[in-house]
Amino acid sequence: MAQHGKRTVAARAAFDGKANLSVEDAVALIKSAASAKFDETIEIAMNLGVDPRHADQMVRGVVQLPNGTGKTVRVAVFARGAKADEAKAAGADIVGAEDLMETIQGGKIEFDRCIATPDMMPLVGRLGKILGPRNLMPNPKVGTVTMDVGQAVKAAKGGEVQFKAEKAGVVHAGVGKVSFDAAKLAENIRAFVGAVGRAKPTGAKGTYMKKVSLSSTMGPGVSVDIASATAE
Repeated sequence: MAQHGKRTVAARAAFDGKANLSVEDAVALIKSAASAKFDETIEIAMNLGVDPRHADQMVRGVVQLPNGTGKTVRVAVFARGAKADEAKAAGADIVGAEDLMETIQGGKIEFDRCIATPDMMPLVGRLGKILGPRNLMPNPKVGTVTMDVGQAVKAAKGGEVQFKAEKAGVVHAGVGKVSFDAAKLAENIRAFVGAVGRAKPTGAKGTYMKKVSLSSTMGPGVSVDIASATAE
């Protein structure tokens, strides 16, 4: 039988019997129980009443968290000429065209977000089998296929979070760090939940938001009262 450390046992004890907490109470509980030696990420998971296998039930979108994510996002941009210069000026970590494609085909993916100008998509399309499964494929629906690459780079580095429902209808993302002020975390959480709510697909039937849970990277999770999470 697996043996758990004292910190894990203590954290689980603190969470035992607690469920459907307000956003503020859930954040306070998670912050008090976080004991890792690094600044853990506060993670949200939303169970939705959708089946993403059907096109009219896919949930996908992007949200700008008001207080950022606390994470350093590495951005790659497919662009040429003036647009490449614009991307570099905005702070893109990697900018290229055929050379970037070859680097990715060689298995070197050193970025968290990929942006492309529309004219580069025939080139980027060849990387679908590599970037797609990693959720890195540029997509106009979330603003990563655009001529305004400068703004897209700044948004990615400034706290923009993409979300997409997985096969089981679950959406998850990081919404800040344990070190963040509790009020700022609550604001980020409600901004994310609100964005997922606005992304409700036409094919969704019955209850859309079934469950919302929060956890830290190394800690247990706790369910959050949906009314509290959706409060303006």
